[in-house]
Amino acid sequence: MNAKWSGSGKMQAMTDPGAEMRVVAIRGAVQAENNACSVLDATEKLMKEIIGANQLEPGQMISAIFTTTDDLDAEFPAVAARRMGLNDVPLMCAREIPVPGAMAGVIRVMLHTYLAAGSNAKHVYLGETRNLRSDLDAAQ
Repeated sequence: MNAKWSGSGKMQAMTDPGAEMRVVAIRGAVQAENNACSVLDATEKLMKEIIGANQLEPGQMISAIFTTTDDLDAEFPAVAARRMGLNDVPLMCAREIPVPGAMAGVIRVMLHTYLAAGSNAKHVYLGETRNLRSDLDAAQ
């Protein structure tokens, strides 16, 4: 997908000059064990689900912020995104605040991307992490 600025603060897709684009933040989460393979596999699965659910192309993606709970330190989740070919998308990893009683082993992502105006972002919470955002099930 190629896009250009329309001059109105929105983007237009060059493949469909009448289609306006808007910036959205798509959220998601998944659990992993604290080993490199588990972190990478879980992150790749999460990203593939987000990309598929929202019909994204790498050229639409602006940036992604990954966070992990304190118990995950075996690998950076961004490595999985790079392995998927998201080499031109700025990626950052950070730690979640260690809130007592919070779900353990969680990788979260906030993906900033362009979506067609009028389309809704589809957030993806896999497995037990669906309990983190049960409100989204009702909305989707």
